[in-house]
Amino acid sequence: MDSSHTAGVAVPKRILNNLLSALEAGVVPRSGAPYIAIGRGEEIKSLLENLETVSDGGAVVRFLIGRYGSGKSFLIQLIRGYALDRDFLCADADLSPERKLSGAGGIATYRELMRNFASKAAPDGGALPLVLSRFYNGLREKLVAQGMDPESSSFQNELKKEIHAVLSEMETGIGGFEFARVLGAYFTALSDDHSEIKSACLRWLRGEFATKTEARAALGFAVGGIIDDANWYEYLKLWAALSAKIGYHGLIVYVDECINLYKIPNRISREANYEKLLAVFNDTLQGRAAHLGVFFGGTPQFLEDTRRGLFSYEALRSRLEDSRFVAEGGFRNLSAPVMRLRRLSDNELLALIARLSRLYAQKYNTDELVSEKQMQTFLQYELSRAGAQTMVTPREMIRDFLSLLSVLRENPGTEFETLVKLTAVSTGIQEEEDIPSGSTSAAQPINSSASTVKMFDIDI
Repeated sequence: MDSSHTAGVAVPKRILNNLLSALEAGVVPRSGAPYIAIGRGEEIKSLLENLETVSDGGAVVRFLIGRYGSGKSFLIQLIRGYALDRDFLCADADLSPERKLSGAGGIATYRELMRNFASKAAPDGGALPLVLSRFYNGLREKLVAQGMDPESSSFQNELKKEIHAVLSEMETGIGGFEFARVLGAYFTALSDDHSEIKSACLRWLRGEFATKTEARAALGFAVGGIIDDANWYEYLKLWAALSAKIGYHGLIVYVDECINLYKIPNRISREANYEKLLAVFNDTLQGRAAHLGVFFGGTPQFLEDTRRGLFSYEALRSRLEDSRFVAEGGFRNLSAPVMRLRRLSDNELLALIARLSRLYAQKYNTDELVSEKQMQTFLQYELSRAGAQTMVTPREMIRDFLSLLSVLRENPGTEFETLVKLTAVSTGIQEEEDIPSGSTSAAQPINSSASTVKMFDIDI
């Protein structure tokens, strides 16, 4: 959905409730992001071009870099929504002390990606069985359209040939033989309605078996290996290749909260994770992966710290460091692997607040509770708070604004100006003059060319 066309669109009630609840709690909404997307047109255009590359059979890796409050997670969820709408498969995971890229944390990340495996028909995750069934049923419908009787033995034989023709192409990749074998067993169990074997195959594909012995006992046949800490990324490449063969445009993987790699205290463990990240980078850009896009979200500290960040690993620093034309000239290069998120202007923040005001009014079926001038007053005070230029994030601003709307709605007769002045006093803002009821004299007009309010980051 194009955010430029969402301003006057009625948002479905379920999405609207989830969207405002997430924002009010200070977390990134998993659905409904296009309805509040403001000021990210250039970044979105670049990332959509990456999706086209993946659709054409290529592979991309991008690093979305911005400090806390810059909107990385929001942009990731926004592009995830666009990818699902364009019939890509998506998988996302937030890194944590338990989920990393290497060691025991690697398989934990793979399992989280599989848990969040999503398609257009199942955008909230858990799409793996649905995706495989869609492929299986599509082959059946194709054979029926050719005039074959689905109850005949020749139909089953031809169906197996069709499935084998697709899966045999997967066998050339690392782990491809076992991958194809388990998928074949899954489709056979699907045909025979053997629920236990189907469940065991899904467990293997999700990387849930700890040993080959355990997998062999559940599957009923010997397997040469399982998905584990060492090979999980190879299976992501197999999933990407398979996605294109079964009717999707590719697989898009989102890995957020990469600051957790920076926080690993042990240098050897940290560098092992950076080495795995380097392998992802090299595979995608050297043509060893197809129909795969990988997007990492992290802070400047995670990227640039020469002691513990990615730049401490020379092979990554030499690949990710800005060229001198960008670094010294102050220009942007949105096609580079690293995308640094710019700050939103005060006008863009005002537009965001106005959008939230309309959505809030739609949720509660009321008129908008604040005027445009009052929105300017609110924004002026938010950006005038002590230390706001470096400490206050738009996430806080959005939470404050939604809280203000709730107070006005739940406490009839409360004056907007009274609330704003109370906030000004509690945060130590010195007012040059009182704001009379209905006036916005303390707020300077906000415009893009000459504003007294400096640009600020956004993270919603």
